[in-house]
Amino acid sequence: MPNVKALLVGGPSALPAEERVRIAHSLTEKIKHRFLAGYEHFVHEGEFRTVEGQELAVFRWTARTAIAE
Repeated sequence: MPNVKALLVGGPSALPAEERVRIAHSLTEKIKHRFLAGYEHFVHEGEFRTVEGQELAVFRWTARTAIAE
């Protein structure tokens, strides 16, 4: 499957809306999004949502990890 637009749902409320839509390279791989001093992890569970006429794959927040020093 080619790249698809993804919608990141859940996670920190401070995550800006403009960072919640991004390109996913695969529906089966986790999205690891760097935010502040860590990474937010999102997974796709089969859900899609239409936003402004575009079908987006919904990736839901699962965990946060710290950046290794």
